[in-house]
Amino acid sequence: MHTIRVKINGKDYEDEVEPRLLLVHYLRDKVHLTGTHVGCDTGNCGACTIFLNGKAVKSCNMLAVQANGAEVTTIEGLGQNGLHPVQEAFLDKFAVQCGYCTPGMVISALALLKSNPKPTEAEIREAIEGNICMCTGYQQIVDAIAHAANLMGQSRS
Repeated sequence: MHTIRVKINGKDYEDEVEPRLLLVHYLRDKVHLTGTHVGCDTGNCGACTIFLNGKAVKSCNMLAVQANGAEVTTIEGLGQNGLHPVQEAFLDKFAVQCGYCTPGMVISALALLKSNPKPTEAEIREAIEGNICMCTGYQQIVDAIAHAANLMGQSRS
């Protein structure tokens, strides 16, 4: 067993974990933040995407011990005072159907918008390449991310 200390959504956690425990399973099973989904455990689907020290990463590709000392933001940490503009945009543009991919898509979208506040459609599509959605056909998701860029641009003004 290894002791890890992680700040998750602004709250400090200290736990004993098995060395082979994946970060996604730590978040879901130990910390009970179930918004981060397990889709494939191989890094292919993107449902487990979180922010680790401000960078979007797939939490099924990391061991919990690798997050020791890190700051993690999950989907639950985005809407501290209501929905985040990206979450609002996904609702506004009907980019949520079954919802399984949504947390990872939202985190990936926000990562893009932090680095590129006015992305083109091609840049949006490239940014979500690592996230699989079986329901929407992606157009609503692309539209939602473009809408989120507008919403976030308005809030910066």
